[in-house]
Amino acid sequence: MRNLLFPFICLSFLITQFASAAPNIVWIIGEDASPNLSCYGEKTIETPRLDGLAHEGVRFENAFVTCPVCSPSRSAMVTGMYQTTLGAHNHRSQREDGKGGGNEDYYESYKLPVKSIPDLFKEAGYATYNVGWEAGGKTKPGKTDYNFIWDPAMYDSGDWSNRKEGQPFFAQIQLHGGKNRKAKQHGTDPNKVNLPPYYPDDPVLREDWADYLNSWIQMDLEVGEILDRLEKENLTENTFVFFWTDHGISHMRDKQFLYDGGIKVPLIVRFPDGSQNGAVRKDLVEHIDIAATSLALADIPIPDRVQGRNLFSSSHEPREFIFAARDRCDETVDIIRCVRTDRYKYIRNFMSYLPHAQPNQYKDGKEILKRIKILYQAGELSELQARVYQSPRPTEELYDIQNDPYETRNLAGDPAHEEVLTSLRSRLYKSMIETQDVGLIPEPVLEEMGKEAGNKYFVLDRPENEDLIEELIGTIEAGEDGNIGTLTDALKSDQPAVRYWAATWLGVKCGKRAIDSLNPLFGDPSPGVRVAAALAAGRLGETEVAVKLLADHIDHPNLVVGMFAIRAVELLNPPNADQIPEVVAAKEISYEFTQRIANRITSK
Repeated sequence: MRNLLFPFICLSFLITQFASAAPNIVWIIGEDASPNLSCYGEKTIETPRLDGLAHEGVRFENAFVTCPVCSPSRSAMVTGMYQTTLGAHNHRSQREDGKGGGNEDYYESYKLPVKSIPDLFKEAGYATYNVGWEAGGKTKPGKTDYNFIWDPAMYDSGDWSNRKEGQPFFAQIQLHGGKNRKAKQHGTDPNKVNLPPYYPDDPVLREDWADYLNSWIQMDLEVGEILDRLEKENLTENTFVFFWTDHGISHMRDKQFLYDGGIKVPLIVRFPDGSQNGAVRKDLVEHIDIAATSLALADIPIPDRVQGRNLFSSSHEPREFIFAARDRCDETVDIIRCVRTDRYKYIRNFMSYLPHAQPNQYKDGKEILKRIKILYQAGELSELQARVYQSPRPTEELYDIQNDPYETRNLAGDPAHEEVLTSLRSRLYKSMIETQDVGLIPEPVLEEMGKEAGNKYFVLDRPENEDLIEELIGTIEAGEDGNIGTLTDALKSDQPAVRYWAATWLGVKCGKRAIDSLNPLFGDPSPGVRVAAALAAGRLGETEVAVKLLADHIDHPNLVVGMFAIRAVELLNPPNADQIPEVVAAKEISYEFTQRIANRITSK
């Protein structure tokens, strides 16, 4: 029974044990890496220090992040809340440093509306640090990458060496992890790597995967340096150590997507008293559980708004499923949700009219993606490997993880799995409603609603928005079914988000008979709805009128409106798009992601 659920420790015991000295809490977070370390079964490389950490602690076999990309994942991590609840779900959407932020009129609504986990530790008398760890033990300020405006006083400067004598500390230690593709000195042989079947067996991909495994060897050495320092400073016996990664490997269908390659991560926890030595937990956990657990281990009350669970509580109830979300990543707009049980994964594609592999400057610049695209265009990919380019893609995906761990056989259309599909679909919608997921509110509209409510976090608390998630799901489902009557009625909704989705699906699914009903929306009070209506009309053949309206919105004061408008121009791909004055001028606009799309259009 040692390897199952028995290692739940009563917190009263831990509190008594550490009453004389509050324990230190150390989070070690690697970037862009799936569980490809030897204690998780990787055979090509060895990771002895992490294996040792697992031997001295508890290893979680089914740990998941709530988003497969950096900034939303880290926003959830540091608050213990779903990024979709906070309104921090769009990657690099709300920062004020000009790198993804810049929507100055909305800054007030971007401020973190709750106390962060480091803030709670600081209030409890802890010194708090965010440390970037370099090979050899050098430290510097660590990565934050949060999708909200936060007070730098959340962290003390330096690292724990400068805390007051006897003061406990909370430290986040950031490692380059899978982003470090310059660790070739570790010499992993590309011919010995095992590529997932959804990638072609190609020398470029093998070389990249070998570099990725080299990065794991380097990360293992750096974790060893951290553990050695704790030991040297006599801190090991009073420090809880957590190790995990912020999401999975950066590859075509892993990072940014909800397959296990994107959301499944390693998680190891070492107790200072050795009480968990060698334990293995198979229950489902989310990375926001680390926040709640860390507070509990430090005897700090867990606020009610924290959505993570204390993993070592004597009353802990294992999760029946995990919930994860993917939304806009840089300039690439998408909305995907999933629930995963110990056996099944259900994925809901709310923008199924677009392929998975939409243009994305960050990912498209990778040599592996360039190579995959070349092979696709040459017809050399298998059906499985080419699915990322499929358009439209499935509205729903269902996978039997137990029998299909690489998620290759979509069972959503299989009558034998209809009951499972229905159950998980219902569970997903219920989770979105219970957690107040604001992700279905189109971002241009959400910007305005967040400003009006004071913060995106408060939008669904307003009485008029009480049933908004259900309305949006219903409108999208009507669109997927091509129900023109329901969509036409939805165009008259008081909710701009509903009008947005009704217009979008009229353009995608309902043909030219929908043109007349779209025309009144060209003057809609919501600029986001005007953009959606113009794109829909353009899809139905009214290209000239649509492009003119979209061009007029590219330099809109709400910068997200401008990004959506120029992306709509790109999707319509009108003749001489690269010569449209507003598109050309957008290359110099202040919003980075609008610039990216403008550069893409004008370089064709």
